[in-house]
Amino acid sequence: MTKAQIVGWAHSAFGKSAAPDTETLMAEVTGPALAHAGVEASDVDHVFVGVYNNGFSRQDFQAALVGMANPALGATPATRFENACATGSAALFGALDFVEAGRGRIALVIGAEKMTGIPPGQVGDVLMSGCYRKEEAEIEAGFAGVFGRIARAYFQRHGDQSRALAAIAAKNHRNGVDNPYAHMRVDLGLDFCNSVSERNPLVAPPLRRTDCSLVSDGAAALVIADRDTASTMARAISFRSRAQANDFMALSRRDPIEFAGARRAWATGLQEAGVALDDLDLVETHDCFTIAELIEYEAMGLAQPGQGHRVIDEGISERSGQLPVNPSGGLKARGHPLGATGVSMHVMAAQQLAGEAGAMQIPGAALAGVFNMGGAAVTNYVSILERTR
Repeated sequence: MTKAQIVGWAHSAFGKSAAPDTETLMAEVTGPALAHAGVEASDVDHVFVGVYNNGFSRQDFQAALVGMANPALGATPATRFENACATGSAALFGALDFVEAGRGRIALVIGAEKMTGIPPGQVGDVLMSGCYRKEEAEIEAGFAGVFGRIARAYFQRHGDQSRALAAIAAKNHRNGVDNPYAHMRVDLGLDFCNSVSERNPLVAPPLRRTDCSLVSDGAAALVIADRDTASTMARAISFRSRAQANDFMALSRRDPIEFAGARRAWATGLQEAGVALDDLDLVETHDCFTIAELIEYEAMGLAQPGQGHRVIDEGISERSGQLPVNPSGGLKARGHPLGATGVSMHVMAAQQLAGEAGAMQIPGAALAGVFNMGGAAVTNYVSILERTR
């Protein structure tokens, strides 16, 4: 088996885009990603597309849209993946499997979502398709309500951690100021994030608006190559390891605040990489809601169960801390266009390792972790990345 490597990438601005659809959004990143890698469309052996959709658009068959916007890829085999909020990582892992199986030398991965093209009132129902509707469809406030329920369960067991959640939001918004792709480049400050107000109301108690990620449009792309091909290119980011772990979809079938699948994915990823968490220089983690990042601190091993607040309280996850978490601003500030998110997270980490992160750069970054999950820690992806070239 030949290990696949990242050799190029591109990223659109996240936010409310003038682009009318995913076809246009994917076109925004396809050419730039190929150019960044120094390859032509004719070099691509397969296109892997991550788009969630499930009601954001009446147009589906998303993989075929790549060739519509980029005629040079019109005859290139293309496959679409969907795995809730981890759709982008699912497409990426599919591309890695393709290259490592020897089926091709170069693969293009594109993640995209157009979320603002439907009325805001319909967005929540689309997002609930990532939950177990038989039991959870009536949860008030939709997907935010699901994580509100998780937060309430966590608080009941470990005490009120509202201030820690606000500190996570404030950290990520502060980091997002330096991300040119971020949906919201505003330093909101701890006091604002920690206060319930007209501008920061409770959305799904105890979660406030600042505890929730944004509804965003956007796209990101990665170019994947086999090791021999990557050795001839300007840059190469390799996967020291990668892991996927699943858990039951229904919250009723598991402890909702354990994030057991995330814990298993992290344990496998670190073990297979032969490293400890202390060896990482940064982590991009899935902060769809601040309570998710708090529990993910515990799942990755930064804190014992119930002690996640200490990671933010002690500054461990700050950009200048022991292990910077979400130096890109995370989903909280960067935005969360579902199909693009997993690809975007890997772009953010690759930029750091290549020394191309600009104002976001963590000095000397050599080893990075990425954690992307679908649903409420139902499907969980971990990548440990390092620069090879």
